Amino acid sequence: MSAAPPRLVLIAGASGSGKSRLAHLAGCPSLRLDDFYFDADHPHLPRSPIGIVDWDDPRCWDAGAAVAALQDLLSSGRVEAPAYSISESRRVGSHEVRMDGASCLTAEGIFAIEFLATCRAAGLAAEAIYLDRPGFLVFWLRLRRDLAKKRKPPRILLRRGIALWRAQPGLKRKALAAGFTPMGMRAAVARLAD
Repeated sequence: MSAAPPRLVLIAGASGSGKSRLAHLAGCPSLRLDDFYFDADHPHLPRSPIGIVDWDDPRCWDAGAAVAALQDLLSSGRVEAPAYSISESRRVGSHEVRMDGASCLTAEGIFAIEFLATCRAAGLAAEAIYLDRPGFLVFWLRLRRDLAKKRKPPRILLRRGIALWRAQPGLKRKALAAGFTPMGMRAAVARLAD
């Protein structure tokens, strides 16, 4: 009798909501979708209303490469994924993701909402969790993380953070319409542990 294939669970949520933390707490291997961003010098990157590259626009990342990496990981048990530096806005190397017999694989990132349809079109059965946390908490966690990691200048982080806070209710509506189930951190960890 062969073992059941691993569950694929996409984790969506606002930037800074704890998607990476959830994947870590669940103890599942995880593919970071943010590692599939294009470099800042990629042609035709979209611009935000404040005049900088709009890194929250799905046109800023390579969904095709991400789905290919997931397919490789699920079929072979390992994949060499890019390593992306948010502060440098470019790929800085690669890292290996291994299944090592795990029964669950997570893929998390801000583009998980759009990526659900891409996965299903590629024949990948994916569960979908939207990490639903209060707006002020997410704003604070994101700002603290981004300042600690020196991702962008503080002024940009504040402006972007306020814009993302205002956009969070719309993001949740979009996720629910796409088929995601909203959950708090504890419920999501329990769901992944099933």
